[in-house]
Amino acid sequence: MSNQKIDKIAPKQEALISVYLDKWKKIIFSTEKIHRKKATKSLNKAYALNGLSKPRIIFLDSPAAIESIGLQVWIEPRGKLYSYLSSQFQNQIENPLWHIISAKLFHGSINEHALLINLYFPLESLIKNHLYRVDGYETFETKYWLAYSCLFDFCISVLNCAYPAEYWYIMQDVAENCGLIFGSESVAIICDRPTKISFDNQNRLHAEAEPAIQFSDGYSVYAYHGVIIPEKYGLSLPQKWQSEWILEEESAKLRHVLIQGIGYARICEELKAVELDLWKDYVLLGIDEGLGVEPLYFLKMICPSTKQIHLLRVPPNINSAKEAICWMNWSINLTDFPMQV
Repeated sequence: MSNQKIDKIAPKQEALISVYLDKWKKIIFSTEKIHRKKATKSLNKAYALNGLSKPRIIFLDSPAAIESIGLQVWIEPRGKLYSYLSSQFQNQIENPLWHIISAKLFHGSINEHALLINLYFPLESLIKNHLYRVDGYETFETKYWLAYSCLFDFCISVLNCAYPAEYWYIMQDVAENCGLIFGSESVAIICDRPTKISFDNQNRLHAEAEPAIQFSDGYSVYAYHGVIIPEKYGLSLPQKWQSEWILEEESAKLRHVLIQGIGYARICEELKAVELDLWKDYVLLGIDEGLGVEPLYFLKMICPSTKQIHLLRVPPNINSAKEAICWMNWSINLTDFPMQV
């Protein structure tokens, strides 16, 4: 291996970053059922490489099945694989370039696809809630394992970095053959992949009147444009959501989802918005009573030519229709704004 470190990549190599992100995204969001024999073989090799005996492997159909196990003490033995591989590649790549490709591939696998966190967070949380933490406990997060795999794959296949073959092959095996994993020195849990994952056109977890994530045993996660929502909301189309739910919901994030899904017009009608102020074809509306949270204020606008009504949400500290118009138009003075929009 040459002692000279890689300090730059060619445009053609850089163009392949998106290719490797897409490749590993398909692996991350696979809905193919775990092949238990392959998964067992892969995990046994990973344990052996960590100097551990073969673990007792428990397969779950979904994270919800963790409730039936009752194991308590967990110590994560994952570190040797990716920390060793990472050091091997960093020894061959100059730090500035390593940080760039890490940001685009490792962090890109997580941050650019925020749905990755949305997919695994509720599942990991469900499992971790049933585990007893001890000193040295470190959560195995599948998203990081797969993100490292994406980064290492690029270093090997595109940058032609030298690598310890056994480590890399085992890491690929685990990434491709196992789903969500939690392990101790003697026991490992492998949770099967979802049978269904749904996204919106911006690659956010999303489904209407059905689960966004579903497992073979029926365990489901509901989501609306990237936000995890309760089953109560997820089972209905947004057109059937009730404005009263906004009054009952304690979470600001979920209130925002309800407002987004129900729409301002229906909210104003069903929650009996009060007319607070009027100026020409503009009306300031407010909903305060019964919210128990920050009031909802809207500027109602009537198009002079088409008579079509538009509603825009404005801050609750607005006191008049004129002030709402100024806020809507980046604080422009009304003397400079003679015509309605």
